[in-house]
Amino acid sequence: MNKEKSTTHVSTVSKGAQGHQRINTQQIQNVLLIWLDSNIDETNNDCQKTIKQLRRVVNDTNIFTDGDQCLEFIQTIVDNKVCLIISGSLGQQIMPRVHNMSQVDSIFIFCGNKKHHEQWTKDWPKIKGVFTDITPICEALKEAAHQCEQNAIPMSFVGTNENLDQLDPSFMYTQTIKEILLTIKFDQKDVQDYINYCHHIFVDNEEEIENIKRLESQYYNKTPIYWYSSQTFLYPMLNRALRLMNGDTITRMGFFIGDFHRQIEQLYKKQYVGPTTADTFTVYRGQGLSTGDFEQMMKTKSGLISFNNFLSTSNNRNISLNYAQRATINPDQVGVLFIMKINPALSTAPFASIAGISNFQGEDKILFSMRTVFRIQDVKQMDGNDRLYEVYLTLTADNDPELSRLTDYIRQESFPDSEGWYRLGMVLWKMGQFDKAENIYQVLLDKTNDDNDQIPLHGQLGSMKKDQEALTLHEKSLDACQKTLPPNHPSLATSYICLGLVHSKMCNYPKALSYYEKALKIKQQSLPSNHLSLASSYYDIGLVYRKMSNYSKARTFYERAIQVGEQSLPSNHSDLQKWRNNFEDVKNR
Repeated sequence: MNKEKSTTHVSTVSKGAQGHQRINTQQIQNVLLIWLDSNIDETNNDCQKTIKQLRRVVNDTNIFTDGDQCLEFIQTIVDNKVCLIISGSLGQQIMPRVHNMSQVDSIFIFCGNKKHHEQWTKDWPKIKGVFTDITPICEALKEAAHQCEQNAIPMSFVGTNENLDQLDPSFMYTQTIKEILLTIKFDQKDVQDYINYCHHIFVDNEEEIENIKRLESQYYNKTPIYWYSSQTFLYPMLNRALRLMNGDTITRMGFFIGDFHRQIEQLYKKQYVGPTTADTFTVYRGQGLSTGDFEQMMKTKSGLISFNNFLSTSNNRNISLNYAQRATINPDQVGVLFIMKINPALSTAPFASIAGISNFQGEDKILFSMRTVFRIQDVKQMDGNDRLYEVYLTLTADNDPELSRLTDYIRQESFPDSEGWYRLGMVLWKMGQFDKAENIYQVLLDKTNDDNDQIPLHGQLGSMKKDQEALTLHEKSLDACQKTLPPNHPSLATSYICLGLVHSKMCNYPKALSYYEKALKIKQQSLPSNHLSLASSYYDIGLVYRKMSNYSKARTFYERAIQVGEQSLPSNHSDLQKWRNNFEDVKNR
């Protein structure tokens, strides 16, 4: 579509259609596109062709003919970056209002008089150019969208000696989810389920539908690195899912995460392990950081940074620096050149050179597996520019004491006695993603007739329900326990605790107390007197007595919880602080 030849007419965009589009597509890209022009007519063939061209670059393409409605829409956007195509005359009017919106990353002026509009656009750094034809816009848009994806790679920061119970949840859960996914045996059905999911999302995108068909027919004929480095939906979808910890998409892509990790691991063993182990070397990565992320990183000097996706880096400093410099054009970002020192002899975190085996063009890339952790050694300003920095990182060694402490803690907090799909459901539940966790447990329950297998599934499903529905499921779990397990089995204690919790929430305090006491009796028979699980039971019983206004009993059990907790927990642990606060509250009653 050539702007000078356009004969489009004003049309009203269906808000319902826009809403449906947004639900589907904002799940799979970190960037969305808005085209704002008062002359757009979606019934015009020329216009329809233009929208198709744009959607090939950014699937989530939103059309507006009214500036105010467009701005209102932008203000609702969270966790996405906007690329905005706007007509020249409308752009000149609306630029003072739209340019400084943090959601807006790049702006492209689409007009019929290039010389005229080039004059005023010089004052607005987010404007990437003035165009009279859609083809060069698509080329510039492709570059901007790629930069947005580069900048959106998920990362977590952990300060030195940070309280374990105050860790960034993404730091904890990406490690746990990766560990779990690598233990699950996915099959062709899992691949097909993901293919069907993608067909639904990209139903209006002809190019991506072709990519989906190619993935469906050739997945096992190509390598994960090939698919990851192809210009398709797969990379941005995975990137976004890991950034937002979207359990649904991560689970659907679990087969790919596992296959991808294993390919990197195989290459790592060939390239860097044994007699051929390379000397220490340096790789680079240039990108933009939001001012908030940059400030957090500055507070974490000497601490740890975790890249929670698969991380691509380059041997070429200049190419990486160019990415960092480009990021400084955007006033909402700081340009960062990560300089990463790698010693293969000290770390078994898998990484691999993918030169010659990927679709990345023009540079030799080193690809790190998901959730690689580095230590931040230093941050230096470059060339006196307060928006461009070098960040010196060192790949953490296997024997790094702080990382070992964190890793052990995370494993203990993420249901280490469970495994596979069951453990994944528990982690998703802990993350607050109840629908996906419930879906996993219901599928597992439908597949088994074994009472022993049904016990924890009924229990977990009961924990996601309320009141009578929760009681029914927990009673099923308890009934299965009593039929198949000895009377002092830990699973019986778990069922009693769950029933006690539901009754307490329903204000059935005598019943709650009865179940909590049964659970405590089993624990006292099987656990040492200083076991932390006993402290939890003492606290639960104290809480019920408090609700029954029996403050003397509440004090007794709170005190027991504190005594055990002080033997097992750090003095500043949040549970210990909570128990002390509750004790103080009833102390003088």
